[in-house]
Amino acid sequence: MKKFLFILTLTLVLAGLFTATTVFAQGGVTDDEVNAIAKQLYCPVCENTPLDVCPTEACRQWRELIRLQLSEGMTEAQIKQYFVDNYGARVLAEPPRTGLHWLIYILPPIFILGGAFILFNSFRAWTKPQSVEAGTGGESGAASSSPERDEYVARFEEELKKRK
Repeated sequence: MKKFLFILTLTLVLAGLFTATTVFAQGGVTDDEVNAIAKQLYCPVCENTPLDVCPTEACRQWRELIRLQLSEGMTEAQIKQYFVDNYGARVLAEPPRTGLHWLIYILPPIFILGGAFILFNSFRAWTKPQSVEAGTGGESGAASSSPERDEYVARFEEELKKRK
């Protein structure tokens, strides 16, 4: 019986040692919460690198600053505003919708719609058959009055009649 209790106790102790536990750093802020904000910011030092994937020591410190601000109760907007105040609007992944930044959102759809309109009209004109009425004199004046042209047309019409 003692041997059974010893093995049972040892099994429970070992099972307790090998169970996975979730560790929260600094007040329960997870890496996912930090990265959700960090991916909306660009590294002020590195060019065109999101803050959540930037490998530099400065970016690691900024991610820790985000973690600290989240644990202090700051909102996402407040944290983003902190970085804009310190590093300028260039750190935002999405430009603010104020001032001339509105052109970034308005001009591409206008250009796409304009291009689609031009292509639609061009394709319609290319596929539309050109109708020419006989005997209207729509040809250029010099070519229609030349006797060589008239002889050729007359001979061509006679050959067509013979084939029928």
